[in-house]
Amino acid sequence: MNNDRFEMMLEKRGIKPTAIRNLILKTMLDTDQTVSIPDLENKLISVDKSTIFRTITQFLSHNLVHCIDDGTGSLKYAVCREECDCSLADLHSHFYCESCNKTFCMRSLPVPVVDLPEGFTLHGVNYVMKGLCDKCSRTKR
Repeated sequence: MNNDRFEMMLEKRGIKPTAIRNLILKTMLDTDQTVSIPDLENKLISVDKSTIFRTITQFLSHNLVHCIDDGTGSLKYAVCREECDCSLADLHSHFYCESCNKTFCMRSLPVPVVDLPEGFTLHGVNYVMKGLCDKCSRTKR
């Protein structure tokens, strides 16, 4: 993916493209699982930690990324699909591997529908399954 593609993704969400924002977005897209801010700090050692935090916060506020609380104490982030607006209809399940400690988006698995009692209003759902990922399952056999 070239910088033009990253710039288009940022501009579509109302974010002014910069070299650092392109780099952070590229780094997130280059991984096959979610990333935490410490993960990004380790991958981008030349980028200031506060810049990474501010960039992720901006990406969240413009619905470029979504946040996952997988119960590990460190929030994880993943780039949203192009058509995602982070509404309830866009919510999907996540899987946390208890062996390699990676969290994966399961975009093809929507979160279960729950009928709430009258008067309750749903704003979000955090649905995380836990077990062994395909790679760790093969290793354990």
